[in-house]
Amino acid sequence: MARRSAAGRGRDTAVVEETAVPGRALSSSVDPWDPSGGDRDRGRSGGGGRGGGRWGGAGGRWWVWAGRAVLWAVIIVILVNGIRAPFERFTAEETSGGPAATAKPPRGAGFPSSAAGAFALQFADVYLNFDQNTAAAREAQLRTFLPDGADPQFGWNGAGKMQVQSIQVAGVDARDASNATVTLLARNGEKWLRLAVPVYADKGGSLVVSARPALLPPPAKAQLPESGVQNRDAALEGELQPFLGTFFQEYATGNQEALSRFSDGTTIAGLANSVAFVQVREVVAPKGPPGERTITATVIWRPAAGGDGELEQTYQLAMVKSGDKWLVRNIRGTTRPDAS
Repeated sequence: MARRSAAGRGRDTAVVEETAVPGRALSSSVDPWDPSGGDRDRGRSGGGGRGGGRWGGAGGRWWVWAGRAVLWAVIIVILVNGIRAPFERFTAEETSGGPAATAKPPRGAGFPSSAAGAFALQFADVYLNFDQNTAAAREAQLRTFLPDGADPQFGWNGAGKMQVQSIQVAGVDARDASNATVTLLARNGEKWLRLAVPVYADKGGSLVVSARPALLPPPAKAQLPESGVQNRDAALEGELQPFLGTFFQEYATGNQEALSRFSDGTTIAGLANSVAFVQVREVVAPKGPPGERTITATVIWRPAAGGDGELEQTYQLAMVKSGDKWLVRNIRGTTRPDAS
């Protein structure tokens, strides 16, 4: 490297001319991210933090690795979600019975319960009434209900006599779309019986008694809970007693004009003189909101064709207060055990 003297030009106009050293001409092409290359450049420039080329500090390599880490994290999340989603759908389908699973129909769906009840009722009217003097007529009537080849008298030995006074359908227990047991209640003198009649229905809706019936004991008598109204509003009961006495007089006649004065706008039909009013024996009013109560009233009627006979009956009335008067919103039979 050759230098010319700068003495004659002054300090401010000194010019340094350099000639490239062989082997260093491509020093600016050193990898900018190579820390060793950066050190060499800084060495040639006197150790100051600026070299002849670009800065080659280690911070650049840190950002490259950080970017790669973020990219791999995104890829892992996508893969995990892609694997987990179908697995969750699969387990959900197993729990719920699968996507094609449908709600299981109730037992006996499709069985013609109403028709079977009427069919069994007509059958029992023949089956439970027999007389050895009219056995042939009973046999002919039973053919309508029995399968081909069945015993013509369906278990009766042809002797004696039996007669029932009333028969009602108590329920239909359908096992599937074709088979059910119809339960009937029958009264024989002072005794009640249950009769279980098996009935088969084909796809066309035809019915047949599929096996011999079975006599069962009547339903047991239930015991009412000891409840009643524990917290009664005696003041309101005394206030409503005369009001309800007048109301039930008009209720017995069915006079719509008179009944409208006791109603809050609903129509109350009345009994059209089928009974005569005697008295309101008891009013039971539970404590509650000041402007609305549901009360019960026990009323004594004398049936129009019953002579001196009397009946006590209990009603449930929804009452609302308008100003200083109570009005009847609706009237129905009571649902409260031991309401009075």
